[in-house]
Amino acid sequence: MRKQRLFLLAIALLLIALSWWGVAAARSGLVVRSIRHNGVPMLYIAPQPSGKIPGVLIAHGFAGSKQLMLGYGQVLAHAGYAAMLWDFGGHGANPAPLEGFSLQKDLDIATAALLEQPEVDSTRLALLGHSMGSGAVMSAGIRDRNRFAATVAISPTGAAVTPFAPRNLQLQAGSWEGGFVNNAQQLLKKAGEENNNLSQGRGRKLVIVPNVEHITILFSDASHQAARRWLDATFGVQNNSNYVDRRMVWYGLHLLAWLILLAAIAPSLTLHSTQHEARVLPIKSYFGLLLAPLLASSVLPLISRVANIQNLGGLMVGGALGIWFFVAGTIWLIILLRVPRPTILAIGIGLLFFAILWMAFGAIAQIVWLQWWLIPARLKLVPLLSIACFPWFLASGISQQNADPVKRVAWWLLETTMLIGGLLLVLSLLPQLGFIFLVLPLFPPIMAILSFAASQVKETWSYAIGSAIFFGWTIASAFPLAA
Repeated sequence: MRKQRLFLLAIALLLIALSWWGVAAARSGLVVRSIRHNGVPMLYIAPQPSGKIPGVLIAHGFAGSKQLMLGYGQVLAHAGYAAMLWDFGGHGANPAPLEGFSLQKDLDIATAALLEQPEVDSTRLALLGHSMGSGAVMSAGIRDRNRFAATVAISPTGAAVTPFAPRNLQLQAGSWEGGFVNNAQQLLKKAGEENNNLSQGRGRKLVIVPNVEHITILFSDASHQAARRWLDATFGVQNNSNYVDRRMVWYGLHLLAWLILLAAIAPSLTLHSTQHEARVLPIKSYFGLLLAPLLASSVLPLISRVANIQNLGGLMVGGALGIWFFVAGTIWLIILLRVPRPTILAIGIGLLFFAILWMAFGAIAQIVWLQWWLIPARLKLVPLLSIACFPWFLASGISQQNADPVKRVAWWLLETTMLIGGLLLVLSLLPQLGFIFLVLPLFPPIMAILSFAASQVKETWSYAIGSAIFFGWTIASAFPLAA
């Protein structure tokens, strides 16, 4: 290695160590316990023992997990609350299927587990939930009005709220998630309009969190602190906590460090490459990228006539997404006509490339925001999803080969635009796959990461293999398991 690359490698390793230290430091002064009750995996977070304290149940949304709600758990725990987070059926590390009454069942199991913790005052309990989880906590607050003193519903769906139940209802919605803002406004009307009569359980408040949408609201300090202040007012808690959850900053630093590491070692990996490039006319690459998503989007409605499109492959929505990538990628490859020959070296580099992406994106995510370690029911889906994604990334790698940095940025913009446009077309034809709309903001950063990786890993097959396995793993980790 040249001195420049050795320097980059040293910087990358230093930043990786620093990011792990930053995430670990955020847990300083907290009790953290992993619990499993009746098959439901849970995570309990509380301040170091200091007498009896209020308990809060924190519920995630569709395609979420207990990790995705850790921001609220960390902020509340540092502020003197005991927080219990869990995975609903079919989500995260919970292998049970998501069924009609499983949300309330899982919430009741989490409640029982919370009450067993020695720090929790059983007379002071509250609820907090996001999206799908908001409906579950509002329903629980209505059903057990005398048990739960407050309910915080973030990006709320629906529930039979009244001016009396649930007690002390705070509604939150991001300014960029219009439909949920409307839901929150309608719920507020049914709940009796805004007031601060918390002592009698009649408190009502709507908080519009600025400049966030359905996912980024979960990492917003404005949302975290609004929930904390509402619970403080409900329980009469006075605290001096100034904790701000910055774990996602450390996560971003960790991701950046691994990309720097990739840039440092990639020249050595590809130095002895023997790839035979498949030269294609640029017009074919662009024509394929423009046409393939449109054709793939028209194929999914045909599949929906003979199969349950929502639960393909045992994965809610995610299986349909994998089929879309397979169809679009295959059409794109047919248009290109030329595919490079794989080599043993290229395949080996591709597997190493996946390992680097896996560490960069997910190693620290497991304790920050994403259930990255897959349970067996999810792990067995990775090979099939990786194969489904492979044609797209092979076609993308062929089209990007030998591109300069400016062209790669332009290609990333076009590829991301066509991906989002094609999936929006799918949603117009198949509204039952509507959850895809909420994850569309994740595509630009993920594709940017892979585009940068393509500029470092010169082997088309290496890029395609590593990216396909990584993308297949991501789909398997994020979407709920079907019955």
